[in-house]
Amino acid sequence: MKCLAVIDTNILVSALISPHPNAATVQVVSKMILGEITPVYCKEILAEYREVLGRRKFHFPKDVVEQMLAVIERYGLYVTPGQTQVHLPDEKDLPFYNVVWEKHGDGAYLVTGNLKHFPTEPFIVTARQLLGIIEKSGS
Repeated sequence: MKCLAVIDTNILVSALISPHPNAATVQVVSKMILGEITPVYCKEILAEYREVLGRRKFHFPKDVVEQMLAVIERYGLYVTPGQTQVHLPDEKDLPFYNVVWEKHGDGAYLVTGNLKHFPTEPFIVTARQLLGIIEKSGS
């Protein structure tokens, strides 16, 4: 069974910046590209990916960014989330929470490098934790 994951933008940035192929964020993105992780997203998440990954300060090659976004759009699970009553320190994180809340009953996780930005929930995990979950499930 494939793992469903809402991937916070900081995971994508970290993976693209990292020079270490064994970094947890790199492994998560690699598993997404290989189809072992199905990204779950909404239009707001995709817009944030496009905006942040396109920032000049990162100097990410445009073709790499476009290929990653194409994988997410083509093989990901698009969700139109409902609204939750949760209040987050950064309201820009709300679409990520709303999407995972919509799909956590289907086994979806929110993978982030900023656990403190979200409520403590068993479906909100770090990249390393997600890799452990995948390994235990035999996916």
